[in-house]
Amino acid sequence: MSTPLRAGRLLHAIERPADLRKLPRQSVETVAAEIREEILARVSQTGGHLASSLGAVELITAIHYVFDTPRDRLILDVGHQGYPHKMLTGRREDFETIGQRGGMSKFLRRAESEYDHFGAGHAGTSISAALGMARAKFHKGEDGIVIALIGDGSMTAGMAFEALNHAGHLAEKNLIVVLNDNEMSIDPNVGALSSYLSRKLSAPMARRVKGWAKEFLSGMPGDMLHWARKAEESVKVFFSPGLLFEALGFRYVGPIQGHRMDVVLETFDNVKEMVANGSGPVLIHAITEKGHGYGPAEADPLKYHGVGRFDVPSGRFAPKKKTPPSYTSVFSDALIRLAGEDERIVAITAAMASGTGLDRFQRAFPDRFYDVGIAEQHAVTFAAGLAAEGMKPVAAIYSTFLQRAFDQVVHDVCLQNLDVTFALDRAGLVGADGSTHQGLFDFGYFRMLPNAIVMAPKDENELQHLLATAIEYPGPAAIRFPRGAGLGIALDPDIKKIPPGEAELLRDGEDAGILAIGSTVHPAMEAASELAADGLACAVLNARFVKPMDRDRILALARRCRVLVTVEEHSVLGGFGGAILELLAEEGIRMPVRALGIPDAVVDHGESVETVGLSPADIRKAVVALLRTVEGPDPTRPREGSAAGEGDSSGSDSGEGADGASA
Repeated sequence: MSTPLRAGRLLHAIERPADLRKLPRQSVETVAAEIREEILARVSQTGGHLASSLGAVELITAIHYVFDTPRDRLILDVGHQGYPHKMLTGRREDFETIGQRGGMSKFLRRAESEYDHFGAGHAGTSISAALGMARAKFHKGEDGIVIALIGDGSMTAGMAFEALNHAGHLAEKNLIVVLNDNEMSIDPNVGALSSYLSRKLSAPMARRVKGWAKEFLSGMPGDMLHWARKAEESVKVFFSPGLLFEALGFRYVGPIQGHRMDVVLETFDNVKEMVANGSGPVLIHAITEKGHGYGPAEADPLKYHGVGRFDVPSGRFAPKKKTPPSYTSVFSDALIRLAGEDERIVAITAAMASGTGLDRFQRAFPDRFYDVGIAEQHAVTFAAGLAAEGMKPVAAIYSTFLQRAFDQVVHDVCLQNLDVTFALDRAGLVGADGSTHQGLFDFGYFRMLPNAIVMAPKDENELQHLLATAIEYPGPAAIRFPRGAGLGIALDPDIKKIPPGEAELLRDGEDAGILAIGSTVHPAMEAASELAADGLACAVLNARFVKPMDRDRILALARRCRVLVTVEEHSVLGGFGGAILELLAEEGIRMPVRALGIPDAVVDHGESVETVGLSPADIRKAVVALLRTVEGPDPTRPREGSAAGEGDSSGSDSGEGADGASA
């Protein structure tokens, strides 16, 4: 599928940036070319973030050449563009394990390398972190410069401007921000700032005008110099895209051609000297091209943002196995259908139109679609404003990214009981993307909020019904669903609304009750079938709702089953299992309960339901182990009478389920 690796004689001798800095200046461009070739060869075999990394090769290589990393700190925003950095910091041979369990992360991680000074998988954090590090050096009396490399897409995040404003106020002298302007994040950028940066009013005429102004000013004496400087500021208003940054207190340099290694090296050298002379903070504006150096990625950077295996010469991807429609596409289709019936429905995304399936909604209803950029906080309050005036906004945001807008969910939506639907894509485990992208906390942060209802479908067919339920509900409603393909369940032709809080008893039994929600329902059914073969009759309840819960059905199971096991693809702390335990305590029911969920630990890339203890075999094992606490070593033996089914056993299980263990 891919072209063989050519020997990169220079790159292969570089184990750390210090090795790069030993090379003559004229060799640095060759190293960059070798990095680009190696990224293509490696990622074509393993998959990963391609276009962003190709677009940042010269910038990252030049930073490591000019600055004294790791004494000088390099902070990469998000980390999509981090592969050149990994190539230069001793991890070139680790690419074959990228995204795999126990292997190299797709993003930067402090635990992975001394050169990964700050980990991130969410955009807009780099300048804040870099400023904090710069101030720490100041307080400790340490030398060194801190460089934040941030894309123009990430610059649409509100906290990036909060950090710029603070850095300018502090006049931080050892801080450099490199704005990697490629006119694109994952989806095309939106907003006035992106348009402003894209106009490039400084090239080439404006650069000449600025140059003439500086020459003119150098010969001006006294008061004339004062007025001439005011004139120069007027020139900047019309010709310089750096006015905004200079108003925030930064020295603006650029725009520069980000793929011209000679230009980049010279600029970084000059800025390093400026900072040494106390001229910081400085912002360097570099114009780059996402996917640079690889034709297919240049032509379609969105397609080549995150890739699987592909053939380098042709750009063709390895054929995919035929799978059922994804949860995302089912959500999108259902939303389009519902919006066709209700003109109040509008859709909102935060720079993830394609990832959430709302690009299709945009084509169907362009006037009812909003992409707010990487600005989840604004997205939520914007939705609240729409709802306050009688619209029915649906904010489709990845579970992990909505965490960034928790206060807005609380303050602007839930406290005012506004009719906003949150569609939480990528809920649960996310495989190769790892800890920063796992959607493991949404039950916890939604079920404690007043006025909110929270639900999760067992499959793609139930997704369309619960989406209609969420939209009809006259208050805050959250529906979470996993990434990837559905189960292949046929979709009902008619979308029906399910009463909030109504669970579904899929299988009855008196030995154990398995209470499952969302993606764990079908594995629970499989486990119950296996237990039946062992002579155990296990009930399976599809809870559907974490809040409100179906108290009657849950309590009925608790009163007739010997034990209960709850299952969720969510943190076991504060999740569905905790809600069940709270209900039982409220009702005074004491019985053995085991809560299966994601353990209280950072869940890295490559983890799956099998590795965290949520497979059908794990559920079966948990039921048998819990029954042993009631029946002794052989819970499958016949019982006498039925009194043991009552929910009044001598004590609640205080073993593994209480601390979140799942096996």
